[in-house]
Amino acid sequence: MRLHLLLIPALLLLGACQTTQLDRDFDPSRDFAAFRSWSWQEPAVQYRPDDPRLKSDLTEQRLRAAIVEQLDQRGLRLAPAGSAGDLKVQAWLIVDQRQNQVTTHYGGFWGGPWHGYWGGPGYSETRVTDYQTGTLQIDLYNGKDGQLVWRGSGRQILRDNQQSPSERSAQIRETVAKVLSQYPPH
Repeated sequence: MRLHLLLIPALLLLGACQTTQLDRDFDPSRDFAAFRSWSWQEPAVQYRPDDPRLKSDLTEQRLRAAIVEQLDQRGLRLAPAGSAGDLKVQAWLIVDQRQNQVTTHYGGFWGGPWHGYWGGPGYSETRVTDYQTGTLQIDLYNGKDGQLVWRGSGRQILRDNQQSPSERSAQIRETVAKVLSQYPPH
């Protein structure tokens, strides 16, 4: 595995021209309008795999700031220090190794039994491509009973591109906004 593919800035996520696959799940029996405040579920950011090359204090700061901004836009306020919020928030940054197999057929025979067959011998070529996907998952737990009440995630293929800190911040804000655009559930 190449080190630069594992760097968290490459994980986060997700060039503007790429599509992010969004997913969400929630407990339909919960009254989401009753949730007014939130606090962090420590550790606030989890990594998988738990690799020191993935962890970055700078990325965690950007991610926390983006989550604060998006929850604030949805009317949820950060609980004062030392007090528990109605919701507890935790984020996951996950990198998965994937493979894609593509088979291409060249040449061969054409036609049918009524008009005869023509053409020459054909061959097939199969290629296997390794790639990585990055997932940002945000979990919201009920502050009173600790049960998961909402989960949103965004997954995208990781690209190998070097970005400036401001571009990384913009990508993180964009991805968090996409994931939390699904909250509250309708």
